[in-house]
Amino acid sequence: MVRGKPQLLFVHGIGGLRDTATDHRRWLEALATGARDAERADAISALTQGWLADVTFANYSDLFNRRGAQGDAAGELDEHEAPFLMELLDSMLDDLAEEFPLESSPQEARVIRDARFQLDAAIEGRQAQGAGEIGRRLVGVTTTMLRLPGVRQAAQWMNGWGVLSQLAQVGRYLDRRAKKAELGTVIRARVFESLDPARPLVVVSHSLGTVVAYEALHEYEGAVPLWVTLGSPLALGAVVLDRLVPRPAFCPANVAAWLNFWDRNDIVVGRPHLADWIRPSKSGVKAVTERVDSRGLWTHTATKYLQHGIVARPVIEALRP
Repeated sequence: MVRGKPQLLFVHGIGGLRDTATDHRRWLEALATGARDAERADAISALTQGWLADVTFANYSDLFNRRGAQGDAAGELDEHEAPFLMELLDSMLDDLAEEFPLESSPQEARVIRDARFQLDAAIEGRQAQGAGEIGRRLVGVTTTMLRLPGVRQAAQWMNGWGVLSQLAQVGRYLDRRAKKAELGTVIRARVFESLDPARPLVVVSHSLGTVVAYEALHEYEGAVPLWVTLGSPLALGAVVLDRLVPRPAFCPANVAAWLNFWDRNDIVVGRPHLADWIRPSKSGVKAVTERVDSRGLWTHTATKYLQHGIVARPVIEALRP
């Protein structure tokens, strides 16, 4: 039997350089807001003061600090990043088209159609273009995607290059070529470094962090009463799913429960397919997916998800003795 004070691990997703202490505080504050929304206000002090669990924010953002993190010029992709991003954007647009059909969402459907036209043109002409020109064309695609009503005034991604450069982090993590694969190994080591496998671990992962957590949990030797995934790209078609290790993808054996949450205005999410495309563990545990609807301009942040009572309640319950 696993004993001892529970551990709560936050695993972040795509983005720029992070400050560990600041994000640790913000995620906890958002979870506290969610606890209040779930009518679990009695747990807020225990959560924020560290009495309920030892909380770790696993910050690996510095490992993506390539050529100055946020300072790359538009269109500056290498020859391996561009094909991955084409596949990723293709999957994202397929999912968005499914979520926003023309009959019920004409405004969103027109934006998605325009982005699809631009992406198809970039794919068709890629043989005659250098990586720089392809990058500029893909920036056009992501700039168009930012016109979607749910994200067009977003503060986190101010332009199409911001979207593209951060989406490229997914490809860099999943790159399995010899030396490139070392990045994933170092990231997972960073996630593990302060954990005690002898104590129960609750994991809350977001965005790319859900991909990192998937592979890390397959390597982890401790018990995980609950794994929560937020805004996950795990089921974004073959571009992510077929690159996971181990594959074919299945729920890690040490996870006792897996809850997956998605928002219809979150452009990075692979919609509800995750529960169907990732196999259950040998004990029968598989993802249980629920939709949340966030208020405000930008939904692809962990804090937006954590503020929902439906997300916070199971985390708190899993941590309580």
